Amino acid sequence: MPTLTKDTTKDIINKLRDDNNYYGDLGRQYISNSDIKNLLKNPKKFREQQDDNKNFALGRYFHQSMLEPEKAKDFPHIDVATRNNKAYREICESLKKSVILLTKEKKEIDVMVQTMKSNIKFFDEIYAEGNKFEVPAIGKIMGVDFKGKADIECENYLIDLKTTSDVHGFRFSANNYGYDTQAYIYQVLFGKPLIFFTIDKTSLLMGKHIPSEQMIERGKEKVLKAIQMYERFYGENAEEDVDQYFIEEILQ
Repeated sequence: MPTLTKDTTKDIINKLRDDNNYYGDLGRQYISNSDIKNLLKNPKKFREQQDDNKNFALGRYFHQSMLEPEKAKDFPHIDVATRNNKAYREICESLKKSVILLTKEKKEIDVMVQTMKSNIKFFDEIYAEGNKFEVPAIGKIMGVDFKGKADIECENYLIDLKTTSDVHGFRFSANNYGYDTQAYIYQVLFGKPLIFFTIDKTSLLMGKHIPSEQMIERGKEKVLKAIQMYERFYGENAEEDVDQYFIEEILQ
């Protein structure tokens, strides 16, 4: 990819506002945080297309309801008990979608959205004057082209919205889910720290989680290892076949 000028960078960022471009051919020219997880765990899956699933759909609806309510109004759902249902399969086929929400799932998300919006401090930070939603950014990290899309860009920091099965355990699951690398990548791309706003899917208890310097450093180290894996199998001077990759470790 050629070196980007200021004008072409602006043009690319504008195009990446569209999810079709962000997740399509244009966006795939850049490494994302989800790519980091694959490079670290199984480089054979690097940039492998992921099929849509229930969790992706739930996440989209939650984010759209919080940040893009005009899109959430038309979010498809069906009032059936399970997905193992003829009516469910028929509506998926008619909409040409592999998965849609059940109405009961939509209602659960609606409660989470209302709960988060009802918290004065959360509301004031999320919807502060001047905040921007779904903001893409691109840039080089350790010589490699990266992309990211911030849920909310505030004046001095970024906010990322998450649902969680255990808000008390988020501090531990954050590293397993790659939120440490996300915090590092976004801080570099946007020049601002990233804060996580979470809501527990069961208790509806909310959390505000601020990454420590140790977490950022751990994310940086993981990104470095992922880039080394990328260069090993996919970089311009790559000499190894990723199909020959295997894990080698010493058991204790």
